[in-house]
Amino acid sequence: MGRPLLVATTNAGKLREVAASLTSIPGLELRSLVDLPPIPAVPENEPTFRGNAALKALAYSRAAGMLTLADDSGLCVDALNGAPGVTSARFGTPDLDDAGRTLHLLARLAGVPEERRGARFECALSLAEPGRLVAEFDGRVDGRILTAPRGTNGFGYDPAFFYPPAGRSFAEMSREEKSAVSHRGQALAKLRDYLVKHPELLRG
Repeated sequence: MGRPLLVATTNAGKLREVAASLTSIPGLELRSLVDLPPIPAVPENEPTFRGNAALKALAYSRAAGMLTLADDSGLCVDALNGAPGVTSARFGTPDLDDAGRTLHLLARLAGVPEERRGARFECALSLAEPGRLVAEFDGRVDGRILTAPRGTNGFGYDPAFFYPPAGRSFAEMSREEKSAVSHRGQALAKLRDYLVKHPELLRG
């Protein structure tokens, strides 16, 4: 019998990307926070993606008593001195959804020339057991911010993030195309390799 792995998120887009990347690993049973009784949200008050991912992985693994994977990721824009960064999911006013945050970002960059619109997505993943951080993984992808949203796939800031090697925004790419090059895709590939090399982690 496999051992459940808690993916510490309620973000359906992130959960789909994790599931797609890890689906081929035998003995893996993915759970998310929505599958469990309510657990108080862990404040993401660390200054780095890696710090927040580790904080969440340790806290949720203790609360759930399960092997837990936590992610922290975001968009870092050159012209905004790296913002929104670790506050990517809370950028702008509290009432904004993904589309609203994207429009808020584009408004902040109005008039900024293309050569100053460089940006990167970063992702940190932490794997923890109750009381122990097991491993950490990261990924990064570079691109630039468009002047208007393009595409309807993906989530978050994907419609505003142009990936030059593909000549398209992340939201214009299929899930498979994006996962092959994205920050989270890179980190998940490292996690997948780690789990394959350490099958004892997934034994019930």
